[in-house]
Amino acid sequence: MSDSAGSQSTAGMQAMLAAGQAMAQNFFDALARQQVAMQDSSGVAVPKLPMPESAEMARMQQAFAEKHVALWSSMLARKPGGEATPVVQPEPGDRRFTAPEWSESPVFDYVRQAYLLNAGFLKEMAEALPIADGRAKSRIQFLTRQYIEALAPTNFAATNPEFIKTAIETKGESIAQGVRNMLGDLEKGRISMTDDAAFEVGRNLALTPGAVIFENELMQLIQYAPLTEKVAQVPLLIIPPCINKFYIMDLQPENSLVRFIIEQGFTVFLVSWKNPRPESGGHHTWDDYLDKGPLTALEVVRAVTRVKKPNVLGFCVGGTLLTSALAVARARGEEPVASLTLMTTLLDFADAGEIGCLVDEASVTAREATIGKGGVLRGQELANVFSSLRANDLIWQYVVGNYLKGKTPQAFDLLYWNSDSTNLPGPFLAWYLRNMYLENNLRVPGKLKMLGEKIDLAKVDMPAYLMAAREDHIVPWKSAYLARNLLGGDTTYVLGASGHIAGAINPASKNRRSYWTSDARPTDPDEWLEQAGEQKGSWWLHWIEWLRQHGGKQVAARGRLGSTKYEPIEPAPGRYVKERA
Repeated sequence: MSDSAGSQSTAGMQAMLAAGQAMAQNFFDALARQQVAMQDSSGVAVPKLPMPESAEMARMQQAFAEKHVALWSSMLARKPGGEATPVVQPEPGDRRFTAPEWSESPVFDYVRQAYLLNAGFLKEMAEALPIADGRAKSRIQFLTRQYIEALAPTNFAATNPEFIKTAIETKGESIAQGVRNMLGDLEKGRISMTDDAAFEVGRNLALTPGAVIFENELMQLIQYAPLTEKVAQVPLLIIPPCINKFYIMDLQPENSLVRFIIEQGFTVFLVSWKNPRPESGGHHTWDDYLDKGPLTALEVVRAVTRVKKPNVLGFCVGGTLLTSALAVARARGEEPVASLTLMTTLLDFADAGEIGCLVDEASVTAREATIGKGGVLRGQELANVFSSLRANDLIWQYVVGNYLKGKTPQAFDLLYWNSDSTNLPGPFLAWYLRNMYLENNLRVPGKLKMLGEKIDLAKVDMPAYLMAAREDHIVPWKSAYLARNLLGGDTTYVLGASGHIAGAINPASKNRRSYWTSDARPTDPDEWLEQAGEQKGSWWLHWIEWLRQHGGKQVAARGRLGSTKYEPIEPAPGRYVKERA
């Protein structure tokens, strides 16, 4: 190497080091402006971010600079029309740069790889911050990911070759359509994820035949019509989450969990929660939801079927509510149900996933002082939080597709449901955030009182089937596993593939993906997984065989819905689920 080339290389390295230092400083300044990220779980403001040790910082900056020099060198050495070996690759599952335009153009190939190097550097910096508080550290890493994903070159017209290609091919029509899409979404107050006109609850979603046989100010209770001549004597009551509409469990006939259960010969009842309004539903508490939700629904199911101990199933926070209600019943000396199924449910909130890192003393105190005294958390605000957990998939993908490329999202029932948000009563939410996510009180025997009873999950001692999803970012599967150490009865634990929704709603008719089972019951989830065997197909088929063991004898299907006391009010899916936030 000549002295001139050597000095140029040294100068380039120094320039890259300086650029890395500047980027790191700008990044930390941006984090410092996020006041919520500067609070540990005690609510004490952190005046300044603790920086990594100087030696560690120097090592990361040196490696960062060397990679950028290597990238620049590979770009200079690239022959016209040829392709260079990438210095850095997107992470597995990152589909943002799969279009050939990113690699065919030296300019955009450089933009892509430089972004990936910068992103990796900032993630490494966030990981290296010496922050002892686990919740605060997780929050910093969450904010880092939000920062990185927002600044991706895919999100901007000038740095996205797919935008340029589409604009040329459509002679600018894609730009005009993108503007129209953006204006339309501004009117809606949210980003369109699917073709909203393609779906309607009761028309092509939530179609399983049935009737509302009871309602109060918090819920409607649906009884579904039988689809078999014989049914299990013991019915099943389903408690879905109150933070979403119930029809995630009854989308279309081919992917409806409700219909699948009925086709297997079970009588099914389901709670449809009301979408609370600020003027009328903003005063309800956690106790209200227990009393007027699962406990009332169980009374009606018993009266209609004359079965003292139904089977029950809870999904997500519906499972937390249901288990709490059963703990109340057991504290009263009752034996409320024959079996309990929990789908992606947290009872121990020690590691509550990415939502948990967003909950701290300051944010909960603020909620308690405002809507905690009355009012609602708007559904769109709640939806935005969940979307931010997977921003690339649920925000930026549609910014690029809808606005830059001028496309109309495809019709997708799951994303239609995802956009059909629900409000939450402030008192309910504030109590839930403090006692579950912030203080993790539910797992402590006698720590919480609900409906005047001290709660002990060990008294919830009926047989339980616990289902979690391996890639769930809302209910981490290892945290869901910890319910086995809290419940007092025999538990069966099954781990499904995929995430929070796709893992749970895995239709048996398609029988895709896989799930893991094991008869072992160690206290440690990793030890359980080491002994578990993978089974191909849907976990629904495994679960329904477990449920049959608690279904009792076969009897003739009931000829009518409801009873003389609980006459049908209206056809399923009822009014409540159709109310928009």
